Amino acid sequence: MPEYLAPGVYVEETSFRAKSIEGVGTSTTAFAGPTRKGPVAGADNLPEILTSYADFERIYGGFADLSLTVGNAADARPINYLAHAVRAYFNEGGSRLYVARVYLANGAAAGTASTADLRVGAGLPAEDDTNRIRFVARFPGRCGNGAEPTAEQPALRGIQTREIVAPAPQRVLDSAPVGSLVRTGAGPFTYFLKRSGGWFQMADDGSIGAAAVAVAPAALANATLITLAVITTDADGASLAIDDLGLDRTHPRFVGTVMAPTPNRRADQIENLYALRIGSAVNARQLLDALFPDAQNPAAQRANGRRGSFGLSGGDDGAMPTDAAYTPAFAALAKLDDVAIVAAPGSSAFASRDAIRNALISHAEGRRMYRIAVLDTDAGLNAGAAREARATIDSKYAALYYPWVVIANPNARPGRDDIPREIALPPSGFLCGIYARNDIERGVHKAPANEVVRGALRFEREVSFGEQEMLNPLGVNCLRFFPGRGYRVWGARTASSDPEWKYVNVRRYFNYLEASIDRSTQWAVFEPNGERLWANIRETIASFLYNEWRNGALLGAKAEDAYFVRCDRSTMTQNDLDNGRLVCLIGVAALKPAEFVIFRIGQKTADARD
Repeated sequence: MPEYLAPGVYVEETSFRAKSIEGVGTSTTAFAGPTRKGPVAGADNLPEILTSYADFERIYGGFADLSLTVGNAADARPINYLAHAVRAYFNEGGSRLYVARVYLANGAAAGTASTADLRVGAGLPAEDDTNRIRFVARFPGRCGNGAEPTAEQPALRGIQTREIVAPAPQRVLDSAPVGSLVRTGAGPFTYFLKRSGGWFQMADDGSIGAAAVAVAPAALANATLITLAVITTDADGASLAIDDLGLDRTHPRFVGTVMAPTPNRRADQIENLYALRIGSAVNARQLLDALFPDAQNPAAQRANGRRGSFGLSGGDDGAMPTDAAYTPAFAALAKLDDVAIVAAPGSSAFASRDAIRNALISHAEGRRMYRIAVLDTDAGLNAGAAREARATIDSKYAALYYPWVVIANPNARPGRDDIPREIALPPSGFLCGIYARNDIERGVHKAPANEVVRGALRFEREVSFGEQEMLNPLGVNCLRFFPGRGYRVWGARTASSDPEWKYVNVRRYFNYLEASIDRSTQWAVFEPNGERLWANIRETIASFLYNEWRNGALLGAKAEDAYFVRCDRSTMTQNDLDNGRLVCLIGVAALKPAEFVIFRIGQKTADARD
């Protein structure tokens, strides 16, 4: 209790109620896999949460196919499965998604990131790291190469720069920040750079002598202020314009700082694909000449429509991922506390599919992960092959779905017969969205089955009733078509041989209970381990479970039938107390899904009694 050392009245706050438990979210999902661009996930590079497909497209690129390699040969199945899975997730009702990008460098490639070297001005010595000027892609991938000329987009380039000139009256020159650049004359021009002491004339090589004398703004007749704009366009056609840039290092918006390889702002770190590396020996005039080779010839500037255009090259999408490539992504996802569902869409199309699947299951089974792994079967399997696939796994933290889902290809274009109108996608992206939709509309205690697959045109294979009779008891959840009822998820079992954890909703509901109690009872650690603490723990957990029962998540006509909480001498020995252990025993009556609805009908005579 507090000390009272001086006479007086002391008013103190106290609590007369038990701590409350807040239920954790259950619909937040995480995907791992290769993408077109974006930061590669790792233990020190955590994924950013996405709330729409537009967020994904801005950071990780679009639907365009990947170009993965196996050795030196192109992958025969370069579909960008993860991008399609993200779109399916949000279309099915998902709302919060993390994406951990997987990238495996291709040893045969000269480099993984796209680059473009600018022409070094004549005033510079032989090129080295101090005077090199280079646009670079901050992330690996062919998307950083800039859009390649096609019939549809003939004019796109990787990076374009614009020199914006405007008349600079006296007030503009006075208020211009240090590092600003102006020019005078009609060409060739004379350039002046603003320093803390005023405006100084630059030599042809861009230098300013130590004995240079400041020029009064009034002497800069017909001066025009020069600012820089950079327009970046990646291979997917996504553009980003950065305006009001300076060419000198002392400028508050120096282009080398704003487009730094490691930006200061988190938004720039994940969204800005390109950076400009400028050697320490390059001055403002040399940078201007490199960006605009015709800077001294206005007529040539107008005639040359491609001035300031730079195409980047050298980027590649890497090799086909292995389980080792997925390891950093899973390590990054392990640091996120709010993820409840994990999947690796498209990994079943890779050669290391079995090892990747096992790594995903191990991740979900990790200590205090409280998440479930949604697994895909391979493409094109028949029912017998799906049964064999299920035989290789056994986990109460995973669920397996079959078959793949056929959708309209968003990459299809009129007149492009080489692009298929329909594509088959692994079901995990759709199922994760259905999990989230089910949790939002009904609750995590309800099985995520008998739900419509909204984006399906059909399934890759039509599963018959007889085939499901074989697959369902084994834990293979089928997607089926029912005339008049559409395309539905028709299974809710885990991939476990333990009958106690047969159903997906039971597994996920216990994940929810465990995570909620774990995260809301941390206050009890290091409290005096006695009767008062035990009573507080009992009341805290009982109040939480009573609310769950009232919401229909537990089985039982009365609360005492639905759950019990024990935390007293019957659950702890003296050895537990001596070793600082508080043991609380909790039992809940979980709701199982009505998987088999049976109506028994028989004949009766008219005079027979009920």
